[in-house]
Parts: sequence; C-alpha cells; structure tokens
Amino acid sequence: METLNLIKIIAPEAINILEERYLILRTISYNQPIGRRSLSDILGFKERAVRDQVNFLRNQGLLKIDFMGMYITDEGIKTLESLHPVYNQIKGIPELEVKLKKLLNIRKVSILPGNSRDNGMVLRDMGKITSKVLKSLIKDGDIVGITGGSTMAAVAEEFVPDKVKREVTFIPARGGLGRDVETQANSIVATFAKKLGGTYRLLFVPDGLEKEALEYILRNEDMKESLSLIDNMDILIFGIGRADTMAKRRNLPEERVEDLISKGAVAEAFGHYFDVKGNEVWEYKTVGLSLNKFKSLYNVIAVAGGEEKAEAIISIATLNENMILITDEFAAKKILELVDKAT
Repeated sequence: METLNLIKIIAPEAINILEERYLILRTISYNQPIGRRSLSDILGFKERAVRDQVNFLRNQGLLKIDFMGMYITDEGIKTLESLHPVYNQIKGIPELEVKLKKLLNIRKVSILPGNSRDNGMVLRDMGKITSKVLKSLIKDGDIVGITGGSTMAAVAEEFVPDKVKREVTFIPARGGLGRDVETQANSIVATFAKKLGGTYRLLFVPDGLEKEALEYILRNEDMKESLSLIDNMDILIFGIGRADTMAKRRNLPEERVEDLISKGAVAEAFGHYFDVKGNEVWEYKTVGLSLNKFKSLYNVIAVAGGEEKAEAIISIATLNENMILITDEFAAKKILELVDKAT
C-alpha cells in the first residue's frame, strides 16, 4: 500500500495515532462496558492519553459512555471492521503471510497481529477467522471433525451463529483428554453444531483406556457409527500442541516425557508425537482420527498461536500440504527466525 508507506515517511505520528485509536476501539469492543482505567491497564497506555483519544472517538460518534463505562457504537463497529486490513498493512501482516506460506509449503496462512498467549483478544480474532474459513469450505453432506483443547474451545466460542440450516455432521476427531469439560472435544462439537445449524455425534471414549476396556467399548454400535464418521471425515479443525505440554496433560511417566524430548519430539497431534521435521517419534494409542486419514484430507484447518508453538507448527505443516494455518504474529515471526537460524 504505497499511500500508507508515504504516510509512514512524511507523517509517522499519524500512523501512531491510527494504531492507538484502532487498539482502543478493538479493546472496548471485546470488553464493553469498560472504564478508562481498565482500558489503560489492558493496553499499557497512560490514562491521560487514553482519555484524550476516547474523547475524540466519542465526538466522532464511534463510542458512547454511561455510568457503566464505555461502549462501541454501530458506527464504531463498522469503522473498526474497515480498519482491520489497514492495521494489518501497518503491521506488515500480508507480507508475513506470503513468506510463511512459502516457507511451510502449505495451502494458506492467515496471521493475526499480536500474541494470542498473552492477549485473549488475538485468540478471539483467530476464532473469528476460523469461523469465516470454515463457512467458506463447508457444504451439505460434509462431516466435520473437531479436536479438543483450550484453543479449540476459544475458537468455538467466537463462531458467529447464523440462520443457515446446514446438512452437516460434527464429530470429535479423537477421544477425550483431561478433566475440563469445556475443553473436551464432545463439548466443543456441540457448540459448533449449535452455532452452524448442523447435527453432531459424540465419542464417549476417554483418552488412554486400557486395551481390554477399549476393545469392549468399540463393540458398541453407537461407537462404531462415530468411528465410521471419523473415517469418512471431509473437514478437520484442530489445535497443534507442544509435545512436552501434551505429554504432561496425559500424565505420562516422567521417564517417557524425557525420552520423547531426547528424541526431538516437539509436536503432538491425534496422539502422535513428531520431531521438527515431521518424523513420528512415538504414538500414544487413542481412538479417533488416524495419521493416514489426516495426511489424505484436503480441507484441514490448524489453529495455533504463540511463539512457543513455532516448532510444533513447523513439524505438523510437513504432514499435509493442504493445511490452512491460522496463527498469530509472534508465532509466525518465531518460525521465520528458527528456519533462518537453521539455514
């Protein structure tokens, strides 16, 4: 955007003001009603600076203020949406997306400015982008697989409901992991189906069952139906986990965790642990999506952010060139840094 580059050269203070006002509108939209002090704390801006900018935005009809705090108006929402691509240009996001897509050799990359690990708004924005991507891909008759985890739970919460009735089935891509109900794949699948107007099936299999118990459960007809749906999945939406984090979530013995790390494991997906080149290091026996099925899928949407996920993203990206990656600025820059050091 030549005009933006020209402004950066001749009037950089204008860019700074635009960024500040954009961030204020965005933060209020996610936290309304909110007071000036809380807004200052979230953004790390001085309260006086926030007050001046808020007064300007209110005078422009973009904000309203009452005894509860500040709210964004309908005109403010429209302005904020129009500013998204401008802010992305300022942050160099389009160029970063092109570089990362080429580097990872995958189908598409969408990058959100900021760090999702430290800023919940970035993760929520990742959820909104995931919603748009899925709606652009999904069609009647599709079977959509969803994994569990905190990232996927946050993504599901940000899906925008619509009035479209879809003949789509949502299914957990693997058995349950952990004790938190909100981050279980079964709960997340139900949320997806409710918001997108589809139906869903559940997978009542905890991760890590003993062989005998697993064999018994798999004889159940409902279980057979669920596994058949997984085998015939058309779209997968999943989170990418770090190998060490996922090993600890599964309460693996310390010696097993150390063994995985010593063998170079950096990523986990569907119970499989991989090194940074995508070589499988170890498989944790679990019910659900197979690695071969994952590699053969065309519509694969991965959601992962934070620079600590950089190696894991590099690893999983090697497994399926059709992958659509939705990530954040910090993860993207860390990936480029790691690859640059390795070459």
